[in-house]
Amino acid sequence: MNDHVTKPATDPATEAFLTHRNLLFTVAYEMLGSAADAEDVLQETWLRWTEVDLAQVRDRRAYLVRVTTRQALNRLRTLKRRKETYVGPWLPEPLLTAPDVAEDAELAESLSLALLHILETLSPTERAVFVLHEVFDFDFDSIAAALGKTPAAARQTAYRARRHVDARRPRTPVSAEETRAALDSFRSALVTGDLQALLDVLAPDVVFVSDGGGLKLAALRPVVGAGKVLRYMAGSLGKAGGVLTGEATTVNGNPALVLRLDGEIDGVLAARVEDGQVTRLYYVRNPEKLTRVESVTFLASR
Repeated sequence: MNDHVTKPATDPATEAFLTHRNLLFTVAYEMLGSAADAEDVLQETWLRWTEVDLAQVRDRRAYLVRVTTRQALNRLRTLKRRKETYVGPWLPEPLLTAPDVAEDAELAESLSLALLHILETLSPTERAVFVLHEVFDFDFDSIAAALGKTPAAARQTAYRARRHVDARRPRTPVSAEETRAALDSFRSALVTGDLQALLDVLAPDVVFVSDGGGLKLAALRPVVGAGKVLRYMAGSLGKAGGVLTGEATTVNGNPALVLRLDGEIDGVLAARVEDGQVTRLYYVRNPEKLTRVESVTFLASR
């Protein structure tokens, strides 16, 4: 009697999809800023993939990315309408990520809440082209095929999107160590209530963006200026009550803080740091966006 058990072979369509699943999820998430919507896009991609004649597909990875991009574009247009009635600023959903994402500097930068927040200001087509070209290094022929455009039109869209993004992000990259050091100083000052230490770590023109989605208290528009940010945060914490703690984590491949009140997650705080000071703070409090900060989401750029 043979005790060896042979596992059933995975069919080629399933094998190809599973091989590229992390990449497809990352493409969809970069375009949408929402893990739940990215998962829905992957489900739609899978349903279409099962109907494809694999013999007619020369490059399965490129084909799957093309289908995912089209589904994500459809979803992005729906999301844009949904965001028009969203209560307060809309921030991307933070994801707890594995160490290899942080080690890929380009992927980590593209996934940062700061950059994803900038991408919200692009049109759906501009965002798709930017993500495919700048983040995943697809050529313009492939992008044109995915979007139903000419390569020349895709190139022009990429140029416009890149110029728009570059005008809004820091010119000098900041290391993860510098960002983590600034966040650690911020956490310590916040937890101890040292207002002067908080002022020291905040740039004078710092911008604080919070997302409560109408479910948690949050500023309905960005708060600008160190003094105003300090007063807003002190007032919010005073109303919330409880014991505040903060722990360092890595979300979207970048340093961040998970803030807790009496042990319960209150939100995720990410920052943009320039010249050793915090110039942007992004605080996600919407509980519907905090479901992926305690278990790892696997992402890939290839």
